Amino acid sequence: MHKLLVFTVLMLIGLSGLASNTEANLPNETFCVVDSIVSSEDGGHASDHHAPAWTVVPFVLLLLMIATGPLFYEHFWHKSYPIIACILAAIVVSYYLFVLHNHHSPVHALAEYVQFIALLSGLYIASGGIMINVDKEAKPTTNVTILLIGAVAANIIGTTGASMLLIRPFIRLNRNRIKAYHIIFFIFMVSNIGGALTPIGDPPLFLGFLKGVPFFWTLVNNIVPWGLACIILATTFFIIDKNNKADYSFGEDTEVPTGKTTLTGTKNFAWLAVIVGSVFLDPNVLDWVPAIIYEGQKFSFVREIIMLSAGFASYKLADKRAIEGNEFNFEPIKEVAFIFIGIFGTMMPALELVGNYAQSEAGSAMITHNTLYWGTGMLSGFLDNAPTYINFLTAAMASQGASINHATEVVSFANNGYTNSALYLKAISVAAVFFGSMTYIGNGPNFMVKSIAEQVGIKMPSFFGYIIRFSIPFLLPLFIIVWLIFFYWNLL
Repeated sequence: MHKLLVFTVLMLIGLSGLASNTEANLPNETFCVVDSIVSSEDGGHASDHHAPAWTVVPFVLLLLMIATGPLFYEHFWHKSYPIIACILAAIVVSYYLFVLHNHHSPVHALAEYVQFIALLSGLYIASGGIMINVDKEAKPTTNVTILLIGAVAANIIGTTGASMLLIRPFIRLNRNRIKAYHIIFFIFMVSNIGGALTPIGDPPLFLGFLKGVPFFWTLVNNIVPWGLACIILATTFFIIDKNNKADYSFGEDTEVPTGKTTLTGTKNFAWLAVIVGSVFLDPNVLDWVPAIIYEGQKFSFVREIIMLSAGFASYKLADKRAIEGNEFNFEPIKEVAFIFIGIFGTMMPALELVGNYAQSEAGSAMITHNTLYWGTGMLSGFLDNAPTYINFLTAAMASQGASINHATEVVSFANNGYTNSALYLKAISVAAVFFGSMTYIGNGPNFMVKSIAEQVGIKMPSFFGYIIRFSIPFLLPLFIIVWLIFFYWNLL
């Protein structure tokens, strides 16, 4: 337990006191920056140009402004957040390019951002042309059913797709009794934890799949923790919603609900299918897919073009009744696009410090399934959970003499070919997905769902309010239970 606490605390404080020492302790065969692994055989493009610890300051400053802006200087923040995010990102990127002469990390960060925003934009726009109308009483059982359906759907169309498809009908259904907790639990179950069963569900799992983790590995290994988490959250939500005394009955001037669920704009499901299907067009897996070659590595662009084109076409050809019924506009995706420009641009030094320490002799010595669970989890709540997943998987494999760059070794690692390796991967996978719900920025859909809710007038908690009022009292006990059952005691 002592090692677990030390490991997590060191990760969370950015390892600033160790930054100068970790370079000498890195394993020779592997170095991880952002989500790419650059071996010494590739020329060590990144490993020769480490960022000093102070370069984490812009990232921390951005997080603080995201947390405090809407609370203390709302008008200024709403007007200026695009400029602030871009300036802070430009500071870090410029330092990497012109001072460290490290082009590798910014290029990878840009590639990740394009992939990230192309997928989110495509799914957001396509789902905006589908209007689901649940004409029922907004009873707790109905709400729980929607949340559970969303948790399952997240594994088919991704957490972003499920969130964008269901958040508007969920809000409409509860329009007379909507509270912040409705949206927060939606973020918990649909936007995050729900997507733990397939690589399509959440970006970190998809990265693992691309590296060699078998497609159905996540389903087989994560289904019991997923089921337990969904049951606990659904039960908790039901109890809270049952005590919501707002009147959801119908009066003399209100039509009696028909009990039917109707769909408008169903042709947009085809565009959603195109976007989800294009995710698999990865040039690193399919050699015939065209790619941009940089420093011997392939970067996709075809799938991103397909995603954005499908989104554009789905909007232009959408049923106008669905667009108007959803009160669709581009403000939520605009906010996500600018905020995450700042996050992707400024988090490079933080991820580099984490990766360096995780692969150092001191960090490797502390790697267990317990430290991997909490380390991956806590950082996934504040850093993008996809590169965090890759960093910790790389460190876990390196600690056992395996390399994430060899697909056969990844498959062996997933199938317990190394000591406790399947348990290591399970801890990383569950934590990366689950803990993405800890903050608004833990996973892309979180911020988007929040923005949509605020667009229709729902008062959402601040960044810290979300953590204090919801994450700590509801999620943290759940994550402790999951840890105790599946990792600390390893009962299932």
